[in-house]
Amino acid sequence: MDANPRVLHTEWSDGWGGQEIRIISEMISVRDLGVDVFLACRKNSTIKLKAEEHKIKVFDLPFKGNYDLITLYRLIKIIFKLKINIVNTHSGKDTWVGGLAAKLTGAKFIRTRHLSNPINPSKLNFINGVADYIFTTGESVREDMIKRNRIREDRIRSIPTGIDDNLYNPKLYSKNENRDSFRVKKNEIAIGIVAVLRKFKRHDLFVRMAKEIIIKFPDKKFKFLIAGDGPQKEKIFNLINDLNISENVRLLGHVSNVPEFLSALDIFVLSSDSKEGVPQSVMQALLMKKLVVATNCGSTKDLMNKNNFILAKTNSVSSLTNGVSYFIKNQFKDYDRDFIVRNFSKKIMTEKILAIYKLLLENK
Repeated sequence: MDANPRVLHTEWSDGWGGQEIRIISEMISVRDLGVDVFLACRKNSTIKLKAEEHKIKVFDLPFKGNYDLITLYRLIKIIFKLKINIVNTHSGKDTWVGGLAAKLTGAKFIRTRHLSNPINPSKLNFINGVADYIFTTGESVREDMIKRNRIREDRIRSIPTGIDDNLYNPKLYSKNENRDSFRVKKNEIAIGIVAVLRKFKRHDLFVRMAKEIIIKFPDKKFKFLIAGDGPQKEKIFNLINDLNISENVRLLGHVSNVPEFLSALDIFVLSSDSKEGVPQSVMQALLMKKLVVATNCGSTKDLMNKNNFILAKTNSVSSLTNGVSYFIKNQFKDYDRDFIVRNFSKKIMTEKILAIYKLLLENK
């Protein structure tokens, strides 16, 4: 590699979900191997606080729009001052100003596409096409951008978010102790979801599925646990009460000890209807050797390998119900944790990213 990578990440989002977690995780992973990393984001964003917690240098910028000249000017100054040679953008608005700043300064421009919803194929929406390289978080996203957005195949690669398989290791946790911690009784089947309470995560489907399962198995006891916080909280709370299942379904709010939460579960569910790359929560659940029912959105199917994973239809309460019912009746033990470790661990993600950095900096 001709030069040590000095990477400036840009992020417009002020939320805290899988995308933002991926950015921080990636930055820490490559920094541990000698890469200099920096972050430009909005002043009141959660990612700023998380980056600062990890001693990452942060620049807060307005990111008011695609052509925010103030942000563009300040990014150019940062790139020159810090001798940045790679700019990695993550959301729509910061991709325009971050990508243009990279092009105007001679830095390499990497666009990371986290979501699976289609990008406008108009030739006026050219910013992704001028990127030196594109990372996607799933194979279906990569294929879609090649077909719809005319991205060259040799300039785009799927690099799913890597999970720390040393942390998400069921051998490290006591299921009984964690069930006690989350107030799950010994005779209850624990079914859970970990996701920010956003509309596309479709927690309404999860709650309605819970109602169907309770009716379908009157001789069994259930606890449905929802880990996460967000703008849909009130709607989900009201739906739980409207369905009269508040004794069975609990909103836990934000859960920081995710491995312990997963340890307490019998079945993990993901109910999203769109936008997923390769879902981090599903990878985490599979590493914890959980039975998984997840909707077939984005690149979720990339994780399928063994019988402990059922792919459900999107926007379908009955499909989720059927999947969960199958696992209630058939307790599989055919886990293949090694498949996730081999293909979706943090180590694998980091190696792939560093290889692209090397490729870009050796081909100026």
